[in-house]
Amino acid sequence: MQAGSEWIVRDFPFVIGRAPIAQIRLDDLGVWDRHLEIRFQRDEGFTFSTRPGALVLINDQPSENGLLRNGDWIQLGSVQLRFWLAPSERRSARAREFLTWTALAMLFGAQISLIYLLLR
Repeated sequence: MQAGSEWIVRDFPFVIGRAPIAQIRLDDLGVWDRHLEIRFQRDEGFTFSTRPGALVLINDQPSENGLLRNGDWIQLGSVQLRFWLAPSERRSARAREFLTWTALAMLFGAQISLIYLLLR
């Protein structure tokens, strides 16, 4: 692994370790085959768990499982990682805005027509 490397993870759970099946594969000293697993749960957020006996430090505090927050430092073996959430991509709202304004214009036109018919 090289300093400054970035990984974008979209599929959960994912494993960090030496094993060939690990999504983030690290061959550094002190890293076990399936050292750390990170999951996403809608009600809790991003949670992690380690293999029994595997040492993981979250923000310099030893931990076996818990919740990850944006910006947390994760240390496993001789590797230190930073957990970051990518900025969300905003989808274009042009079509929705166009339909909303069109509906408002039609409603306005219908009200004017109704007022005209009632005043005749």
